[in-house]
Amino acid sequence: MYKYTINGKQFLIHTLCWGLFVSFVGIQLYLDLGRIPRGFLSRLTINLGIFYMNYLFLVPQLLLKKRALIYVFSAISLIYISKLITDHVINDVELYINAVDVTGKFIDRRFFFNRFSGKRFSVLFYTTFLILSLAIRLYEEWKRNENNRRVIQADKTATELQFLKNQLNPHFLFNSLNSIYSLTTKKSNDAPEAVITLSEMMRYMLYQTNNKFVLLQNELNYIQNYLKLQRLRIANNEKVTINIHGTVSNQKIKPLLLISFIENAFKYGTDFKGNTEVRISIDVEETKLYFKCINLIGVRKHINNDFGIGLQNTRERLELLYPEKHELSVEEKENKYIVDLVLNLKE
Repeated sequence: MYKYTINGKQFLIHTLCWGLFVSFVGIQLYLDLGRIPRGFLSRLTINLGIFYMNYLFLVPQLLLKKRALIYVFSAISLIYISKLITDHVINDVELYINAVDVTGKFIDRRFFFNRFSGKRFSVLFYTTFLILSLAIRLYEEWKRNENNRRVIQADKTATELQFLKNQLNPHFLFNSLNSIYSLTTKKSNDAPEAVITLSEMMRYMLYQTNNKFVLLQNELNYIQNYLKLQRLRIANNEKVTINIHGTVSNQKIKPLLLISFIENAFKYGTDFKGNTEVRISIDVEETKLYFKCINLIGVRKHINNDFGIGLQNTRERLELLYPEKHELSVEEKENKYIVDLVLNLKE
């Protein structure tokens, strides 16, 4: 059995609206006629009955369950039954009282005309209330579905972001451990510093990146530590550079957003001769961040013909975290891979 309940807020809104409507109509009738007509409350009760019968039962139980033909038939039947009650109970009694004198003789020859006109008017009025209740109920259903869609989308986004982050962290750790392993095999004195740098980066990832936003300065420090770690690993690192310009104050950014571009640049930026070139520039202008990363198209790119999971993750994260608030351009030019990103940092 269908059951629909109106919550406290809806009840208050309905009561207030009907109170204003009845007051307005009643005052207008009194000003025009000098009295409230007989049958006013009876007609109002029938109209309210049509409204809530359609609002509480017909629309949700029939129309929203895709029983359109049954709904149309039921709505027409509701209006017809209401019309019969009005015509043969309310209108006839009221018009008859107004049309005869104390002896029972007709004193108003317009009785039959008024009777016919009243029937036409009642159908139009009842149809108006039916359409009004239909529009309100459909709007409420749309709003409820839209809220549910937003909740589902938010849950989906959170799940996807967590999945992407879970993919990113092992990828980063794997690459960093490879870098440190490379230093230890060479018995480099830079190995302890590399371990400390990695420790600082992991601390940042563990304790700050679970927040929705992080300070841009902290994210830039993280990127600089990553490049420091890579420069320790690479023998010829003259072409591994990072330039940061602009005023960095209290701007915030989604965590771990740029690192995948940089990871892929190092992963694929070594040519056949073992030369590595990765050039990164970051410009900050109030709420805008301009990121550019250029690297060689190296050995692994030619062999695998792709740029790994990190880049795809970053594309997806940008779409989820900064919809319509970023411009990303990726191109290959003169054996260089160029990433240009403009990010609107305004929350």
